[in-house]
Amino acid sequence: MSHLHHRLRQTLLGFIVAGTSGLAALVPACIWDHDTIKMERSRFPTALELITGKFLRHSPEFYRWRIEDRLKKLETDPNDVRALDDLAAAYDKTGQHDRAIEVARSIEKIQPGRYETAANLGTFLIHAGRLEEGLEHIERAIEINPDAHFGREVVQKQLVEYVLARRASGATLPLGEFDLSKNRKVSPRGVKHTFFHHLRSKKQASHGRNAQLERAELDAAIKGVLGMMRFGTHDSPVLLEALGFLLAADDLPTAQDAKLLASRAFLMASMKAEDGQAKTAYRALAEGALVGQTPGRGTDQITLEEVEETFQRELADAESWYADLRSKEIRWVRESDDPEAEFDKLYAEEPSVADSGGDPITLMLPLPVMALLVALALGGYLLFKARRSAG
Repeated sequence: MSHLHHRLRQTLLGFIVAGTSGLAALVPACIWDHDTIKMERSRFPTALELITGKFLRHSPEFYRWRIEDRLKKLETDPNDVRALDDLAAAYDKTGQHDRAIEVARSIEKIQPGRYETAANLGTFLIHAGRLEEGLEHIERAIEINPDAHFGREVVQKQLVEYVLARRASGATLPLGEFDLSKNRKVSPRGVKHTFFHHLRSKKQASHGRNAQLERAELDAAIKGVLGMMRFGTHDSPVLLEALGFLLAADDLPTAQDAKLLASRAFLMASMKAEDGQAKTAYRALAEGALVGQTPGRGTDQITLEEVEETFQRELADAESWYADLRSKEIRWVRESDDPEAEFDKLYAEEPSVADSGGDPITLMLPLPVMALLVALALGGYLLFKARRSAG
């Protein structure tokens, strides 16, 4: 009996040692789920909607109606600042940046020193490609009201400074620096000179070279970029790139970043970039953002194709929603006396991207734990067999 127990102990110990060195690899314990993207969306609740374009916004037809409407109102009161604000913004939204700038400058003459005018004028100039001029007015807006728009202008200023610095160094899209020839996928954490690095270097300049961005600082930067997407151009490759690098930031613990949202931001940048090399580079970043999302063993690693399949369904949902909104606005412009009231009545709340089934993620037990469970099960079975033989 004692000899049998000795052999059993040796056998059980052997299984445990073998298990911790590789036995667990033979026993996949995968659960395909879609909770991860839900958790990322709970931390950044409007990010997916802004990436896909499913958020409250007006159509070009609506803005053209608003231009006509505000011009009529200004015939009776040329100094109506609110009507002028609406007119300038509508010009900017329809790509008439020079007219938007002209109207904003006229507002400054009527009512000097307004925060709204400085912020709008700076934004219109930036949209027109006049970044240095725009930066001056954004700085003026911050001086007047540093906390307005939840500090969005502060992030806008930082982003414009970053773009100017990267352009001065000869960078094109993507603005981050990496060598695509070495690999078809590039981890965002291995890219140099990103917007995230720009923010961190500014902090290190005042707090020491070892300073890192706090979670609250990263969240504020993400919120600022999302605000620029909402009120500016939501599908701008520059904004999408900045967002992607912030969502996959080096200073965030792996469990707190948002790789799936970052991958989507880079995918959308790839779709919207005009240059073929930029498209390829953004796609490489989209794939690289997924590294580490799962343990990465064999087929358990999430692939870009899997994320892209889900993302295409999300985009289809967003595009269908916007197409419906646009058709309603076209009808209201044609038939209603007050298209703005119709919009406000129907769209009282922000929409959300429909749950499309989510991305597949793999939930894996740590290898030592899995090996121990396997060893215990086998040990129990051998003990059962030994007792039966002894009996």
